[in-house]
Amino acid sequence: MTVTPTSPDTTMEAISQAVVEGRAGDIVSARQKLLALWSTIGVTGDPLHRCTLAHYLADLYEDPAQALAWDIRALDAADAVTEQRVQQHNAGLHIAGFYPSLHLNLADNYRRLGSFDAATGHITAAKEHAPNLPQDGYGAFLRTALDEVAEAISRRDIAKRAFAPGPAA
Repeated sequence: MTVTPTSPDTTMEAISQAVVEGRAGDIVSARQKLLALWSTIGVTGDPLHRCTLAHYLADLYEDPAQALAWDIRALDAADAVTEQRVQQHNAGLHIAGFYPSLHLNLADNYRRLGSFDAATGHITAAKEHAPNLPQDGYGAFLRTALDEVAEAISRRDIAKRAFAPGPAA
């Protein structure tokens, strides 16, 4: 998700910095920073902050059960985010565009845990929201991932996908 804020948001900036750090390979430090931010934000804090943080924090766990807990938090927070709040952060974003990725991640974690009925429900939801994806590289990446996860569910495959987000195995 590329974001261009319409006004400074120090929490989103701190989340972004931790994400960059994690993607650069410092998983432990990035996770610690995001967990510290989560403690500051709290479970009743700004839903956009909670959704964004939980979504990225889930990617920092190899264990699908730990990732699942954060992905559930991300989806719950997304349900509380208003379109106005998303637009305040970035006029080019829409909350509807978050749902394909959120449901995809849940489907993939449930699949890796062998909970194929739950995985099927979330991959179906992700595909229902897929028309909200942009027609760009990010959208194409997610559409490919949707197909990969759906196929893995149909095969009852619990192996981590080669191009799944998260720490290197």
